[in-house]
Amino acid sequence: MNAHTHSLAEWAAVLSLGVSVWSVMAAVIWLTADAELEDFDPRPAARRTAGALHQGAVHAGHDLNRAIATSQRHAAQAAREAALTAAALLALLLPATGSTR
Repeated sequence: MNAHTHSLAEWAAVLSLGVSVWSVMAAVIWLTADAELEDFDPRPAARRTAGALHQGAVHAGHDLNRAIATSQRHAAQAAREAALTAAALLALLLPATGSTR
Protein backbone atom coordinates (compact mmCIF):
# COMPACT_ATOMS: atom_id res chain seq x y z
CA MET A 1 0.00 0.00 0.00
CA ASN A 2 1.35 3.39 -0.99
CA ALA A 3 0.63 6.15 1.50
CA HIS A 4 1.20 9.31 -0.51
CA THR A 5 0.69 12.58 1.26
CA HIS A 6 -0.01 15.72 -0.72
CA SER A 7 2.31 18.67 -0.53
CA LEU A 8 1.34 22.20 0.40
CA ALA A 9 1.76 23.29 -3.24
CA GLU A 10 -0.74 20.65 -4.39
CA TRP A 11 -3.27 21.78 -1.78
CA ALA A 12 -2.80 25.42 -2.85
CA ALA A 13 -3.31 24.44 -6.52
CA VAL A 14 -6.56 22.61 -5.72
CA LEU A 15 -7.78 25.51 -3.62
CA SER A 16 -6.92 27.99 -6.39
CA LEU A 17 -8.74 25.84 -8.96
CA GLY A 18 -11.81 25.65 -6.74
CA VAL A 19 -11.89 29.42 -6.23
CA SER A 20 -11.49 29.96 -9.99
CA VAL A 21 -14.34 27.61 -10.88
CA TRP A 22 -16.57 29.16 -8.20
CA SER A 23 -15.85 32.71 -9.48
CA VAL A 24 -16.63 31.78 -13.09
CA MET A 25 -19.90 30.18 -12.09
CA ALA A 26 -20.79 33.14 -9.86
CA ALA A 27 -20.11 35.55 -12.71
CA VAL A 28 -22.40 33.59 -15.04
CA ILE A 29 -25.13 33.50 -12.40
CA TRP A 30 -24.83 37.25 -11.71
CA LEU A 31 -24.95 38.10 -15.41
CA THR A 32 -27.99 35.95 -16.17
CA ALA A 33 -29.95 36.25 -12.91
CA ASP A 34 -32.37 38.98 -14.04
CA ALA A 35 -31.90 38.55 -17.79
CA GLU A 36 -34.88 38.51 -20.10
CA LEU A 37 -35.10 36.59 -23.35
CA GLU A 38 -34.86 39.88 -25.28
CA ASP A 39 -31.41 40.46 -23.76
CA PHE A 40 -30.06 37.57 -25.84
CA ASP A 41 -31.53 38.78 -29.16
CA PRO A 42 -28.63 39.66 -31.50
CA ARG A 43 -30.74 41.63 -34.01
CA PRO A 44 -30.53 45.09 -32.34
CA ALA A 45 -26.76 44.81 -31.98
CA ALA A 46 -26.47 43.63 -35.60
CA ARG A 47 -28.66 46.56 -36.71
CA ARG A 48 -26.47 49.04 -34.80
CA THR A 49 -23.32 47.48 -36.25
CA ALA A 50 -24.69 47.62 -39.79
CA GLY A 51 -25.70 51.25 -39.28
CA ALA A 52 -22.26 52.14 -37.97
CA LEU A 53 -20.57 50.40 -40.91
CA HIS A 54 -22.87 52.21 -43.36
CA GLN A 55 -22.16 55.57 -41.74
CA GLY A 56 -18.42 54.83 -41.85
CA ALA A 57 -18.67 54.04 -45.57
CA VAL A 58 -20.58 57.29 -46.16
CA HIS A 59 -17.93 59.29 -44.30
CA ALA A 60 -15.16 57.54 -46.24
CA GLY A 61 -16.90 58.40 -49.52
CA HIS A 62 -17.20 62.05 -48.51
CA ASP A 63 -13.54 62.15 -47.51
CA LEU A 64 -12.57 60.59 -50.84
CA ASN A 65 -14.65 63.13 -52.77
CA ARG A 66 -13.08 65.98 -50.80
CA ALA A 67 -9.57 64.61 -51.47
CA ILE A 68 -10.28 64.28 -55.21
CA ALA A 69 -11.68 67.83 -55.43
CA THR A 70 -8.72 69.24 -53.49
CA SER A 71 -6.19 67.43 -55.70
CA GLN A 72 -7.96 68.65 -58.85
CA ARG A 73 -7.97 72.20 -57.53
CA HIS A 74 -4.26 72.03 -56.68
CA ALA A 75 -3.44 70.49 -60.06
CA ALA A 76 -5.29 73.28 -61.89
CA GLN A 77 -3.55 75.90 -59.75
CA ALA A 78 -0.14 74.29 -60.43
CA ALA A 79 -0.85 74.22 -64.18
CA ARG A 80 -1.86 77.90 -64.07
CA GLU A 81 1.33 78.80 -62.19
CA ALA A 82 3.44 76.77 -64.66
CA ALA A 83 1.79 78.55 -67.60
CA LEU A 84 2.49 81.97 -66.05
CA THR A 85 6.10 81.01 -65.34
CA ALA A 86 6.56 79.73 -68.90
CA ALA A 87 5.03 82.93 -70.29
CA ALA A 88 7.32 85.08 -68.15
CA LEU A 89 10.40 83.11 -69.24
CA LEU A 90 9.37 83.36 -72.90
CA ALA A 91 8.84 87.09 -72.49
CA LEU A 92 12.46 87.39 -71.35
CA LEU A 93 13.62 85.64 -74.54
CA LEU A 94 11.70 87.90 -76.89
CA PRO A 95 13.49 90.96 -78.17
CA ALA A 96 12.38 94.22 -76.64
CA THR A 97 10.06 96.34 -78.79
CA GLY A 98 10.62 100.02 -79.46
CA SER A 99 8.27 101.26 -76.78
CA THR A 100 9.91 99.23 -73.99
CA ARG A 101 13.51 100.35 -74.62
